[in-house]
Amino acid sequence: MKLVFAIVNDKDGNKVMSKLNEKGFSVTKLCSSGGFLRTGNTTLMVGVEEEKLEEVLEIIESNSKSRKQVINAPVTPVDAGNVFMLNTIEVNVGGATIFVVDVEKFKKV
Repeated sequence: MKLVFAIVNDKDGNKVMSKLNEKGFSVTKLCSSGGFLRTGNTTLMVGVEEEKLEEVLEIIESNSKSRKQVINAPVTPVDAGNVFMLNTIEVNVGGATIFVVDVEKFKKV
C-alpha cells in the first residue's frame, strides 16, 4: 500500500478531490499554505493499493493546472533609501507537488 500526499493550489483542490472520489478513492483534505508565496494550498492524502497508484497520479496531474501570477517582490530602496520602488514579477503557481510513501501498516477502525 502507498500513501500519496498531493499539494495542489486551492483553486484546484476541490476538483481533484471530487475526481478522486468519483473513481472510488477516499481522500483526506488538509488546509496548508506555501512558504514561497504564502498563499493557500490544499494537501490531499490518499491511501491506495500499489496497482492503482498510477490512476491516482493521473487524476491529480490532469486536474492540477499551472498558471501564471503577478506578485510584488521585495521593495528596492532608491535614492539613498528615501524612496521605495515595487518590483512586480510573474511566477508560475499551481500544478501539484506529489509525494508517494510506503505504508508499513494500515488499519481502519
